[in-house]
Amino acid sequence: MAEDEKYSEFVEKFKPKLTTDDCYTPLLVYEAVKDWACEEYGISPDSIVRPFYPGGDYAHFRYPDGCVVLDNPPFSILSEICTFYLDRGIPFFLFAPSLTAFSTMRNALRMNHIICDADITYENGAIVHTAFVTSFGGDIIAQTAPELKKRIDMAVKETYRIDKKTIPKYEYPDHVLTAAMMQKYSKYGIDFKVSQAEAAYISALDAQRRLGKRIFGSGLLLSDKKAAEKEAAEKEAAEKASAIVWELSDRERDIINRLNQTQLKRKRR
Repeated sequence: MAEDEKYSEFVEKFKPKLTTDDCYTPLLVYEAVKDWACEEYGISPDSIVRPFYPGGDYAHFRYPDGCVVLDNPPFSILSEICTFYLDRGIPFFLFAPSLTAFSTMRNALRMNHIICDADITYENGAIVHTAFVTSFGGDIIAQTAPELKKRIDMAVKETYRIDKKTIPKYEYPDHVLTAAMMQKYSKYGIDFKVSQAEAAYISALDAQRRLGKRIFGSGLLLSDKKAAEKEAAEKEAAEKASAIVWELSDRERDIINRLNQTQLKRKRR
């Protein structure tokens, strides 16, 4: 299995790399973002270019005079992309991961960061908290955009309404473990550890490869024993998620504190 994975990874190196825009951005969401940006900054729709569209190479793309880049680039090299455009004076409006939008430190004060609390469900089922970075905005380097969020939310709902199959929700076998699953376990206080002997790295199931799909963020293929433990963790997480958690009141906490003090005094005697 390990050799098969190594060979698959070797083959992957020679395949064209997909950007987040190639496969995952719902069309209605892109159009909603484009319409808002055009209205907000007076951008002409005819001037918009998309160098990250399938098979694109942004560094060698021919940028016409007066063009504006409005696209969803690969987040892994977002800092590099922003630097490229800023240094060349090419105006842009780009999708960005919300929680790390400010992480491009060398560019943080050179561009505007639009944080609009937009949860975008991409084609592969991943829900990404999305923000935007742009060269527009004058001396503003960060802002909220409630209207943009509203439009994106409507676009996401409309995408679901038109065709729910457009945004599939994947279910994996118990033998597959992803970071998102472990994040859920951690949220509900479940200890779960995996050793080297219990798992193998996997980027996609064979059934996914045939359809050109991958595990979002990659994952681990577990042994039978670890898969059984994971199944138990899933059950425990589901039970905790559905449970009603009653909180202690201030009055009840005062009673507990008095009990603690009483016990402490008895121990000292």
